[in-house]
Amino acid sequence: MKRIHGMAWAAPLLAFSLHAGAAETYPERPVKVIVPFEPGGFTDVVARVVTQQLSSALGQSFIVENKPGAGSTIGTDFVAKAAPDGYTLEIVSTNHVTSHRLYKNLDYDPIKSFTPIAKLADSPYVLFVNTKLPVQSVQELIALSRSNGAHIRYASSGNGSTQHLMGALFLAKSGARLEHVPYRGSGGAMKDLAAGFVETSFAAVSNGLPHVKSGKIKALGVTSTRRNAQLPDVPSLAEAGVPDYDAVVWLALLGPAGMPRNIVSRLNEAVRAGLSKPEAREALAGAGVDVAVSTPEELAQYMAQENTMWGDVIRGLEIRID
Repeated sequence: MKRIHGMAWAAPLLAFSLHAGAAETYPERPVKVIVPFEPGGFTDVVARVVTQQLSSALGQSFIVENKPGAGSTIGTDFVAKAAPDGYTLEIVSTNHVTSHRLYKNLDYDPIKSFTPIAKLADSPYVLFVNTKLPVQSVQELIALSRSNGAHIRYASSGNGSTQHLMGALFLAKSGARLEHVPYRGSGGAMKDLAAGFVETSFAAVSNGLPHVKSGKIKALGVTSTRRNAQLPDVPSLAEAGVPDYDAVVWLALLGPAGMPRNIVSRLNEAVRAGLSKPEAREALAGAGVDVAVSTPEELAQYMAQENTMWGDVIRGLEIRID
């Protein structure tokens, strides 16, 4: 009986020892990093900068694999079902905490099904207007939208997209009256804004800046509480009189739920070291985002807050995507 009792204690200790040993030697083979969007897009560009830094820091290949489709839910579902051994990771965007409210019958939970590793970067959107619209400030836009006979539209990259939700949050907090016009992508929305077929849009800085420089559109406000370095004279929406408006597009590194703490810590440290390098910061700035690294605990708290905020916005819109 004593021998059996001793063996019962030895088994979990041996499992723990093997588990800890695997974490200490991680990574021993290439790591797959899923990007649930098309190659060349916003998230994909950042992912390639991050994986390059991880490969350099940890001495093993971190390989980007694009799995687009269904608003990023196909790739995300793949990661949620992967082994939590650190060899399948994912870089997600803000819509990670909105997709489950828009798409029916998803098999994963955006919080419970994943291990937070590190927030990577974020960037505000900008409220752009066509220069033909007779407004010079956010408050003038709100007033014009509420006047009799006004018909002002805001373009987005589609129903339930971040652009759509940024606009919906603006309407809820400002009392403005704008009609949502969904497109099949941000490129078409920006093209029609610059041409004057729609009057306004919430879009990425990098998407709108060329048209600002050409004089076709102008920037009225940024969605974050801090101003953007590329548009230093443009106030935040909060500064411009929209109370408590603070929203950004963010990117984060996640893994499946249940990853070993040692592996999570090692990845977080490597991300911090890699994204502190000037060349990495410059590369992300070129993609239109700012480095914003967090601890795993900070990311978990942040994702929970974002899940609540955008959930309230989506419930107000009463939209679902089949």
